[in-house]
Amino acid sequence: MPHRIEIVEGDITRLAVDAIVNAANKTLQGGGGVDGAIHRAAGPELRAACAALGGCETGEAKITPGFRLPARYVIHTVGPVWGGGERGEDRLLARCYGNSLALGLNHGLATIAYPAISTGAYGYPPERAARIALRTVIAGLAGTEAIERVVFCCFGALSRESHEAALAAARRRT
Repeated sequence: MPHRIEIVEGDITRLAVDAIVNAANKTLQGGGGVDGAIHRAAGPELRAACAALGGCETGEAKITPGFRLPARYVIHTVGPVWGGGERGEDRLLARCYGNSLALGLNHGLATIAYPAISTGAYGYPPERAARIALRTVIAGLAGTEAIERVVFCCFGALSRESHEAALAAARRRT
């Protein structure tokens, strides 16, 4: 499975994949970081489509068209705010990755790109988040060949390095 995973450093809004994952807030109405960048790049149609979804709970995922993005779809998921690791954050973060992957499978998508969910304003430690992300996605890919490629699109060197280390560790285990 790790051979279907790619790690890049860059702007997720420029990726030509079936779906990009948005690290959204519960309102789905845009915000800072990757969420704001995705909303700006997709155009006002995305905000209208998100308004019709009625929000999203932490760990859940919902899908909209990509509108003006190169990606056909945006999968919105709400990551947990880091509170020290004692409030179920790891489980909730894993659910973000797992539910987003499942939604992609349900919509017949072959390529999905993820940002580093919850590691910006929500304060999740990047190394810990990367381990959870890679472990969850690799487990999800184990049951299917339908998803051909998963891209972890990292904003900055620390995120990229954290994901590369987590992928290397996963490769050693397989």
